[in-house]
Amino acid sequence: MSHQLSVGFSRMNITPMRGIAIAGYFIPRYAEGVLDDLHVRATAVTVGEDTVLLIALDLLNVQTPIMNQYRKQISEATGVPVSAIYVHCQHTHTGPYVDPAYESKSSGKNAHPTTQKILDYQKFLGQRLVDAAMTAMEDRKPARMGYGVGKASNIAFIRRFRMKDGSVRTNPGVNNPDIVAPIGELDERVSVIRFDREGGSSVVMVNYADHPDVVGGNLISADWPGFLCHTVEKALDNVDCIFFNGAQGDVNHVNVHPAPGFLNDMFMDFDDVSRGYGHARYMGRVVAGAVLQVFDKVAYVDEVDQIRFLEKKVEIPSNMPTPEELVEAKRINDLHLAGKDAEIPFEGMMLTTVVAEAGRMIRLADGPTSFPVSFTAVAIGKVAFFGIPGEPFNGIGRAIKDTEGFDLIIPCCLVNGSEGYFPMKDAYDEGGYEARSSIFKAGVAELIIAQGKEMLTELAK
Repeated sequence: MSHQLSVGFSRMNITPMRGIAIAGYFIPRYAEGVLDDLHVRATAVTVGEDTVLLIALDLLNVQTPIMNQYRKQISEATGVPVSAIYVHCQHTHTGPYVDPAYESKSSGKNAHPTTQKILDYQKFLGQRLVDAAMTAMEDRKPARMGYGVGKASNIAFIRRFRMKDGSVRTNPGVNNPDIVAPIGELDERVSVIRFDREGGSSVVMVNYADHPDVVGGNLISADWPGFLCHTVEKALDNVDCIFFNGAQGDVNHVNVHPAPGFLNDMFMDFDDVSRGYGHARYMGRVVAGAVLQVFDKVAYVDEVDQIRFLEKKVEIPSNMPTPEELVEAKRINDLHLAGKDAEIPFEGMMLTTVVAEAGRMIRLADGPTSFPVSFTAVAIGKVAFFGIPGEPFNGIGRAIKDTEGFDLIIPCCLVNGSEGYFPMKDAYDEGGYEARSSIFKAGVAELIIAQGKEMLTELAK
């Protein structure tokens, strides 16, 4: 059997209609226009008889039951096994909802439901995914693979901080005098995979970890990952770029101690977070710069001898409330759904935190006691991807990258579903938005690390 590597690529527009609800916050927002288009980018990678599809969407997330249906449709159309279909959401906060149930849960009484628009978009997205996958399959050409690692500094920051009163807050505000120090270690590595194709464009895959929540407002945008892809494609001749976001659960763009000039093109938003379209462009350029650092000097692989893929389901304990906690949670949740956030004694990100926590407690009041969560691993020679269906903390990504047996490991958030935050164990004792809103019990991050290492070790054999 020939081990010839072949790679195909496609890009298709998935920009939604005006008026659809925008996902990402706990306030209602509706698309008033478009700053830049959203896309699905698909890459088909084949060695011998085996093919994997690596797909990236300019969306916040796609809930797991919907994603399962999409993957089934893609498999039926392409013949690629479901377990070899890896669909990633980049987590832009200026894209549409895909599930109308989540619009009503997040926005409350002040919302004007766009249920039919969301259902129409959900159907449209499914067809676009199938079309993109089939086109990538048809575009396959002989290729060689190389990889390298660059660095993008001063655009991603740990967003959880210890405060002077001993508490821990997420996004406590720019220049807040009560900040003591961030909690966590940042990973600024930019991983790059390059496929040079005979008679076709080069395909560049990029992995970096940071929240795409930079633009804000009511206009559709792919945020900084969109700028990253466009910048790489403009800077390099005959190159197509696809981005996979990493373990970004506790990382975002907010520099709480900005140097002069850092806040150019930014404004202070409702939740004490500085945002701006110009800053998204800046971030995309910085990550693109890291790609350019290594593009010409990637380490090429003599031969990719095989592709392997694996999907495993794990039961993870749920973060159920106590009866005492539920009383206050019901009060806060009722106020939020009634459009009375002003009566909840918090502002900015703390308001978001207590509303999200209350919603989590209401959801889990009667269980379940655990959730089945699926993880996906793909190996292309000595390069591996590990997909997590939610938002893992940066520590999870760093630990998984250290697994032996591969030259490069790409951990990705929001792959093949969306199950919420996966905080490190210490975060549950310390507090902050992510742990207080997570549906999973303390220990979930450590379980994911162990599961990831086990699956990658199995693929490395």
